[in-house]
Amino acid sequence: MEHKNYELPLQVVSKGDVMKLKRELSALDEYVREAEMRGSGAQLKSLPKTSSSLNEFSSINHLNMLKGENRESGIAFLDTLIEHAPVVRISFASEPSNTFMRKIDKWFRDNVDPYVLITVGLEPSIAAGFTLQTDNKYHDFSLREHFINRKALLINSIKGVKEQNTSS
Repeated sequence: MEHKNYELPLQVVSKGDVMKLKRELSALDEYVREAEMRGSGAQLKSLPKTSSSLNEFSSINHLNMLKGENRESGIAFLDTLIEHAPVVRISFASEPSNTFMRKIDKWFRDNVDPYVLITVGLEPSIAAGFTLQTDNKYHDFSLREHFINRKALLINSIKGVKEQNTSS
């Protein structure tokens, strides 16, 4: 199976998540290889307990982790992601929930790139909304930026209310 067809589980959002998944898969590969060498040819019937991310990764990609070529291909795919996957940094005023981040991750993977990785930052000065940054673009969708862009409108509205109150 070519790794270009692999999918990432939605719980694997950031480059750190990919690196953790790769470490776990590499450790599993090492465990199986050592067990095969010690077992004098006896095949493994089961594997040690693995994370839900690795279970989901192997399940959605139909990988049998008992097979060395599947583990090697998975590791090579994860190495490629670590080096070349597009990364988007999204900053919020407070920590977003896992459910919310999975929805954002799904949207990016469906609409931008199936291998996009997201880094979440915290910027309390945003107040509401978010900022989004890629390698070459920066977008500010915060309430702060919205008010800055409409400062003149806000000042005129306040003056209008003040004039109405003084004329009454």
